[in-house]
Amino acid sequence: MIELKNREQIQLMRRAGAVVGETLEMLRGMVRAGVTTGELDQAAEDYITKCGAKPAFKGYDGFPATLCTSINEEVVHGLPGARKLREGDIISIDCGAYLNGYCGDAAVTLPVGDIEPERQQLIEVCSQALALAIAQAETTKRLFDISSAIQVYVEKNGMSVVREYVGHGIGRQMHEDPKVPNFGRPGRGPRLTRGMVLAIEPMVNLGGYQVEKLSDHWTVVTVDRRPSAHFEHTVAITDNGPEILTKV
Repeated sequence: MIELKNREQIQLMRRAGAVVGETLEMLRGMVRAGVTTGELDQAAEDYITKCGAKPAFKGYDGFPATLCTSINEEVVHGLPGARKLREGDIISIDCGAYLNGYCGDAAVTLPVGDIEPERQQLIEVCSQALALAIAQAETTKRLFDISSAIQVYVEKNGMSVVREYVGHGIGRQMHEDPKVPNFGRPGRGPRLTRGMVLAIEPMVNLGGYQVEKLSDHWTVVTVDRRPSAHFEHTVAITDNGPEILTKV
């Protein structure tokens, strides 16, 4: 687990995070009916490399793409390709990049045109769960205070949090300790300390929390095939509170 101890390290993490945040913001403007997930992936790779960075996902354990593009009931790790977005879909886009030896990681769920009200609520609940979780990323808290904030808010809204996939520490590697579950009891886990950097990423299902992996060995879907949303930011814990490194 990385702990940012000096100004140079913080600046390098900020720059890596900025590339990811800017990539997702660029993709936000591309999401519309008729666009393929492969086109989104190519645009992301082009932008990341233009910034002098390297896609973090491509080649990771054999993953073949720059983005994870997960549509509707797909939770995470969806494979980009020829599939076209359709009006009413929701798409979760997960993006990571290395720059100068440090990594940024973030995700967003976006509507494709007009969507059903329950899907819009799902997006809003997942986004707000992330905001509430980030607010817990302070030196006075413990790790599961983050986890509990997500679970309590999501379940209060009649939805469920995915349990098999979690957030993580991040720094020189994309996945570092500690794991950051999206459920748990407050006041437990390691104490949060200045300089820790976490990728906090609630994955929220409209139905049950159970998930399964498809035959492509990557795409994770809800067992009940109800929609899922995913939001993520890379967050540094500082003496002045949480700093979102992947926010544009």
